[in-house]
Amino acid sequence: MNKLLAATKLPSVPEMLHDYHLCCLSRQLSLTARREVHGGRAKFGIFGGGKEVAQVALAHAFRRGDWRAGYYRGQTLMLALGLLTPATYFAQLYGHTDVNADPNSGGRAMLGHYGSRILDGDGQFLPQSDRYNSSADLSPTAGQMPRLVGLALASRFYRELPDLQAMTDFSTHGDEVAFGAIGNASCAEGLFWESINAIGVLRAPAVVSIWDDGYGISVPNEYQVTGGDLSALLAGFCRPSPPEPGFDLYTAPGWDYPRLLEVYQRAAEQARRNHVPAIVHVTEMTQPQGHSTSGSHERYKPPERLAFERDYDPIRRMRSGLLQEAVATPAELDAIEHAAQAEAVRERDAAWQRYSAGPQRQAQELAALLDAAQAATTPNPELAALHAELDADDAPTRKLLLETVHAALIHLHRAPVSVRAPLVAWQEALRARHFARYAPHVYSEGADSPLQVKAVSPIFAPDAATSPGYELLQANFDALLNRDARVCIFGEDVGKLGDVNRGVAGLQEKYGPLRVADTGIREATIVGQAIGLALRGLRPIAEIQYLDYILYALPTLADDLACLRWRTAGGHKAPVILRTRGHRLEGIWHAGSPLAALIDLLRGIHLLVPRNMLQAAGFYNTLLRGDDPAIVIEVLNGYRLRERLPSNPGDYCIPLGMPEILRSGSDVTLVTYGACCRIVLTAAEQLSSVGIEVEVIDLQSLLPFDLPQMIAASLHKTSRLVVVDEDMPGGASAYILQQVLEVQNGYLLLDSPPRTITAQPHRPAYGTDGDYFSKPNVEEVFTGVYRLLHEAEPARYPLFFAADE
Repeated sequence: MNKLLAATKLPSVPEMLHDYHLCCLSRQLSLTARREVHGGRAKFGIFGGGKEVAQVALAHAFRRGDWRAGYYRGQTLMLALGLLTPATYFAQLYGHTDVNADPNSGGRAMLGHYGSRILDGDGQFLPQSDRYNSSADLSPTAGQMPRLVGLALASRFYRELPDLQAMTDFSTHGDEVAFGAIGNASCAEGLFWESINAIGVLRAPAVVSIWDDGYGISVPNEYQVTGGDLSALLAGFCRPSPPEPGFDLYTAPGWDYPRLLEVYQRAAEQARRNHVPAIVHVTEMTQPQGHSTSGSHERYKPPERLAFERDYDPIRRMRSGLLQEAVATPAELDAIEHAAQAEAVRERDAAWQRYSAGPQRQAQELAALLDAAQAATTPNPELAALHAELDADDAPTRKLLLETVHAALIHLHRAPVSVRAPLVAWQEALRARHFARYAPHVYSEGADSPLQVKAVSPIFAPDAATSPGYELLQANFDALLNRDARVCIFGEDVGKLGDVNRGVAGLQEKYGPLRVADTGIREATIVGQAIGLALRGLRPIAEIQYLDYILYALPTLADDLACLRWRTAGGHKAPVILRTRGHRLEGIWHAGSPLAALIDLLRGIHLLVPRNMLQAAGFYNTLLRGDDPAIVIEVLNGYRLRERLPSNPGDYCIPLGMPEILRSGSDVTLVTYGACCRIVLTAAEQLSSVGIEVEVIDLQSLLPFDLPQMIAASLHKTSRLVVVDEDMPGGASAYILQQVLEVQNGYLLLDSPPRTITAQPHRPAYGTDGDYFSKPNVEEVFTGVYRLLHEAEPARYPLFFAADE
């Protein structure tokens, strides 16, 4: 029996012809989009050509409730699942900011970045079990892999934890498979290997496809991976026998439709039924349009490779197979190909009409305003030239319109206000309207925003015990895990040990190894694991053992989690809570405070810096009532400091963006956070003994920052500002000054220049003296504040401690 008819679960003839139509349509969309880029109507294109047949085969194994974590060559799979249409494809190509036109990203991501909308208009999760789900693509190579860990692992949670069985909108008994996809060259990235290892260890039901076309842009496989053969390298991940952990590994050519159908059905069935992950290495793939519109593959592929790609083009091979098996006649397949070409052109034209209607209408408005200004002034050839340039452009952008009106206003700068006013009003309205198209959804904007969570004070019994801070955290995490079956905590040494500072000690025994879990040393996939779990409705608290180690996870945090809600225009959310510890300890890699880097790179993630464990626990409680991601940095030297135990653990909430005045004063406002609070309070007491009263403000939260503008209110009283910061000079202190001086207009309130007291411009050294001479200390704070007052009133505050007295 021939190969086609022997395929397991063979599609019907109409289904096979539909698959062929999808492959042809996907190819025609790519070709048409490429012409749009080269013709100047679009900026850039990157396509899934050569991957079509493998993706339609995969679609037959994809069921409702399953998830996709892919990258920018997944257009055929998205078409096959109904998650992409030609109309939305071209809308993304043009950057259409209407989310109804481009539901993938609302014009924020370039072509090829796909994701299904998993939230409704109020930011609530839509049901996932009754639909195909795709997490949002990202460009950084292998960046899609870490979240695949959590997307797959969630199925184990839903199958193995009885308390989650009622969450049928998110899972059907854990039967879901997470399908990942990656290119062969990206498999050289550490994120790929870390993710594969984590999936294997966790026995998470993922099916990972490697689209192997032999190159990474111009670099062939022999320069990408040892020996050039990924299947050989991955063989060590195979399970030695069925009960043991590991992967099933399959290899299939990208042009072999029957073999691909068989492989994907078998791999998905094992993953779905038995939670055995699989790797499908799809070889002999082609990339007929090269990497992207930025170059031609003829520049680097030798003639014999180009000939192979023509001969083994998967669509050409699929056509030959369908003819050989008499599934269709040549005329029928010709008709399918012609229909696909016509559909691509028709949808392109319709999408361009929808996209360009707004700018063209606004160009006409501006032209009329230029005419009116010309008529109201003496002849102005510059205005006429601007009008002519506007008329000559058949694809005006709003950037061009704003450049044009700006130039017109320069030419009219001496004209009467009545002439300029209509142009000014039009310019301001256009700027406001279109900046607003890109601004929303950095953070949650609905009722579930953690900023909407009201403060709930901790309650202390009259005889409340004092205990080390780690015991306060234990009690709080215990209450959270007990109350909400969706909550899970994991990280290095978190499970059996209860974390290196015992903040969750004893909780694994109580809640089991899935909900309180140890992980390997793999920071990037700890974060990715949390992202995937959160996308599927769970509430993960992921631990990075030390703040310095967060740098290992920074690409996943910055490229995926921080911008997830924004780059999907409110279509996705992943309310991950990242728990870590930092600030003061001792040593280069255990005392860092790289807050400026996190502030810059992680907009979209709340950044919280509590001074003690009571504050930290209050933040965890607030965050679990909201739907934004956040990082909570616990103070490393605070776990054994004794604190009063509240009688309402899990209930009390500390609002985000609300500083706290720790000490009132009238002479200077001293702003700090985290471990520096204790140092600053000690210095403030010393300053009081020499007649200087310091108002100490604990920021508590850097993102968001001082929402009630408490610092500005303090400056009205003190007129002087000092910022104490454990980051390096110009680090978080520069951000704090920008917020206070610019956003809060604090510069108007100062009688003296603002001053910063920061760490030294090197990493913290080891030992008590190393810490003292690396980070701000009490004496530096005292002398810095005193000198500020001395400069203002030298007679009243003589320099009694310095040689230049």
